[in-house]
Amino acid sequence: MTIQTGPVRFDQARPLALAVAIDVAASGVDVLVVRDILGRLALLLDDRSSKVDAANQEAWAERLDSALGPYAADRPLLLASKLFQPDAFFASPRAAVDLRYRPKPGHGSIRWLDNTVVGADWARVSTPEQHAGDTRTARTALYGFKGGVGRSTATFMLAKHLAEQGNCVLVIDLDLESPGAGPLLVAEDQLPRYGIIDQLIESALGNEAGLDLVAQATHFQFQRNGELWVAPARGRGEAGAEYTYVDKLNRVYADVPGQVQGTFADRLEAAVRSCEDAVARESRRPDVVLLDSRAGIHDIAAVAISRLCDLALLFGSDNGQTWAGYRDLFTAWLSSGKAAEIREKLRMVASMVPDADKAAYLETFRDRAWECFSVLYDDLVDGDTGFNPSPEDASAPHSPIPILFAVELVGLDAVSTPGWDDRAFVRAAYDSFLETTTKLMIEGPR
Repeated sequence: MTIQTGPVRFDQARPLALAVAIDVAASGVDVLVVRDILGRLALLLDDRSSKVDAANQEAWAERLDSALGPYAADRPLLLASKLFQPDAFFASPRAAVDLRYRPKPGHGSIRWLDNTVVGADWARVSTPEQHAGDTRTARTALYGFKGGVGRSTATFMLAKHLAEQGNCVLVIDLDLESPGAGPLLVAEDQLPRYGIIDQLIESALGNEAGLDLVAQATHFQFQRNGELWVAPARGRGEAGAEYTYVDKLNRVYADVPGQVQGTFADRLEAAVRSCEDAVARESRRPDVVLLDSRAGIHDIAAVAISRLCDLALLFGSDNGQTWAGYRDLFTAWLSSGKAAEIREKLRMVASMVPDADKAAYLETFRDRAWECFSVLYDDLVDGDTGFNPSPEDASAPHSPIPILFAVELVGLDAVSTPGWDDRAFVRAAYDSFLETTTKLMIEGPR
């Protein structure tokens, strides 16, 4: 056993608490490890069906207090029978099985309940519910841990490609801090009066009815009944009133106690629904919705990937920042017990692939992606069955979908260079990406 020297830090506290929890579980008691918003830990013991020896209780509490130091809760060991509402903890939907622990026969279980101020939506994994009687609307989030990987341009290319195939496509620009998809697809004077940010602000007060949120993309004419709609992050505003985007941005993430849609996550989900409904009123319900998420480990990205989409395209280039960032994110999903749920909707996109060295680059990218994604795969031992694809598995989440890079792509867009996306080298750069992602959206991720 490792002897702790020096002060206990945040990263060391959880393994130390888990070591005590394992000993408690060995006595046959189910354990819930709870971490508060400051990172302090307590063990909740379910003694409602298995009694706990008083001497053991005292010994375990002393061990926790001694081992965790400042990261021990004021009451580091609690019994379910002494709690006013034990099911508020033990039956919490956020309580997850700790995958680092495999109980032996006769041992109790160990679960984990983490309490945070922000970022909790990374651990609340679900897929969108359908409207009653609706055909399936494919929602896809496009996300990059780092900016500058061509995510918004890829959104543009994918949206146009899908509309050219006769689909009704809605692009929702969720990159509130750096709007991108809206300006790429709609001329400024054709923007709707309001944007996603207005829906989020007004819905906090129950004042969102009647907002003009979507507009048809300009610069395009589609055959085969295709349509392309855009819900921009910002609108053009009302005549005679200053459009104070930054003032709204300063308030958009706040939770509002007492409101039906009080949390930011609830309001963001409702905003996406409102945009889909707006397109349905103007024309027909969208076949495909593309969520252009903001980069980084941020609450918008958390909600978009974990809750709003059924496919998440993760953009990255082969560098240390990309893999370190995704590894942190995947580790958080593992810790919250959501690895099996979230990996079903993920697929890696290798952006800015050098054409001259494509094969070697993609092989290296794939191997590093596999090392990173393996955090989410099952840790199989002899006789186990589960999900642990090989690095060479072309259908696995880590298998990269390539977008080629050419210097000629820099600075091109529909406004300054009309028709740029129809040029041969642009099509060559995006052909594989468009074909693969379209198939994934139609058939659904693995």
